[in-house]
Amino acid sequence: MIKINIYCVGTLKENYLKEALEEYKKRLSKYAKLEIIEIKEARVDEANIVKGLNEEGDNILKRIKDGEYVVLSDLHGKELSSEEFAKEIKSFVDKGISPIDFVIGGTYGLSEDLRKRSNERICLSKLTFTHQMTRVILLEQIYRAFKIINNENYHH
Repeated sequence: MIKINIYCVGTLKENYLKEALEEYKKRLSKYAKLEIIEIKEARVDEANIVKGLNEEGDNILKRIKDGEYVVLSDLHGKELSSEEFAKEIKSFVDKGISPIDFVIGGTYGLSEDLRKRSNERICLSKLTFTHQMTRVILLEQIYRAFKIINNENYHH
């Protein structure tokens, strides 16, 4: 069974997001071993954004092991349809790539070191979402990918 790590800056505060997250974690347990790793959000003001991004990035990078496949959620990443995303997940499974590390940055995005370490960057939408909401959207898309891969009723 493939292992998926989701590194997220900050914690979920709203109960409705926590409930959605738990629901998708439960649904995904049939297909993958999932771990969500929360990284403390750096205290940032406009004068030290880069310093804060580097702090958050370093806290993520020290948890990612050499050889792990890293996918950043990034507004400047490639846009995929759900079907294309499912093909990517299937190719990871077929090639035995595990774990896959998805990274969701904080309010100000991602550090340059994280960008350099990543294997790829994907854009979930041109719309801007809170990083808390992005967590649920990513989990839903990973779940949808597994349903597509397994020809199960969910995606039309």
